Amino acid sequence: MNSVTVDVDWDHPADPRPGPRLDHVRTYVTSGGADHLWHGVPTLLLTTVDRHTGLAVRTPLIYGRDAGRYLLVAAGSGGPHHPAWYENLTARPEVRLQVGPTALTGRARTANRAERETYWEAMTALWPLFDDHQATARPRELPLVIVEGDGARPGLRMP
Repeated sequence: MNSVTVDVDWDHPADPRPGPRLDHVRTYVTSGGADHLWHGVPTLLLTTVDRHTGLAVRTPLIYGRDAGRYLLVAAGSGGPHHPAWYENLTARPEVRLQVGPTALTGRARTANRAERETYWEAMTALWPLFDDHQATARPRELPLVIVEGDGARPGLRMP
């Protein structure tokens, strides 16, 4: 069977449904990334490819950093299922990030056990509710995701 390669329109991602997340995305984008704090915590915009439709989808997320890596927690507000953005990147790890005014490409992966243990404390120090989300999500373990950027891309558009 031949596989079909579909070009992704990274420049026109779908945004969250109306509500606080969409409001944050719009503020983030219209400010050129200058207004990227949410409740005093830094956020980035993660764009993944929807595993069902093949369309680009953008999600605002709290993030940490370590040695050029971006760290994310697939909390899903402590629900029983992984969030859609996490399921998307496990199906297709190529992602786009907007971190403040900078646009990057990268590859995402789930942290291994040792990495999760190493970074979990830093992520919960940044956003203590991650511990609460983990407690309510049990038996689901909240994945910690590492995005290794390919670096800033001159000319990469930030929609």
